Amino acid sequence: MRILTVSDKVEPVLYGPYIRERVGKIDLILACGDLPYYYLEYVVGLLDAPLYFVHGNHDKVVAQPEDDTPVGSQTAFTWAVNLHGRAARHEGLLLAGLEGCQMYNPGAPFQYTEADVRHQVFILSQRLRLNRLRYGRYLDILITHAPAAGIHDAEDLPHRGFESYLKLLRKFRPLLMIHGHQHVYNRCAVTETDLGGTRIINTYGYRVLELARRGDGKGWELVGGSR
Repeated sequence: MRILTVSDKVEPVLYGPYIRERVGKIDLILACGDLPYYYLEYVVGLLDAPLYFVHGNHDKVVAQPEDDTPVGSQTAFTWAVNLHGRAARHEGLLLAGLEGCQMYNPGAPFQYTEADVRHQVFILSQRLRLNRLRYGRYLDILITHAPAAGIHDAEDLPHRGFESYLKLLRKFRPLLMIHGHQHVYNRCAVTETDLGGTRIINTYGYRVLELARRGDGKGWELVGGSR
């Protein structure tokens, strides 16, 4: 399975007619926030692949089609699936997601305190335990906007990672955690880190990842990746 991951930056090579020549056949798109919705819709349309996403702190809140439907993290998109706080299964791949970043502007959408995220992780954990009962494993890919504390993050509050993500990774050990939020301007910056069997990737801009089913039939393995 070939996966395109995107976050934070509109890439000219993707927002143009030659996107297929650039990335090849894509089976799944994962978006980690802070991208214009028109850009995501364009990529989905030209690649003809499903999109699962989480919101970043700079995303706009999209109104709902029904007056009694809560606004905010659940959007009205018909061409994408919001993964925030959810577990999903796509072609046998187990996905989950968490949106937003540390709260630095109280009242703004998609910003959370550590206590907020601790609660989100608790709720998501219950859903991942159901995965174990149904599919024999918890999770293959976790997508987030913000990084985990101490991994690809920064010292300032807006770009500080969440401690609760570390606990989730250590408990459920997904194959991949893919995040955005931390912009990368230096080619020497660390953008991939291994933590207890999980490959953590900052997908600022975009990445193309290739997964294959494990020989024992129990999940997936990463067999290739490129920027």
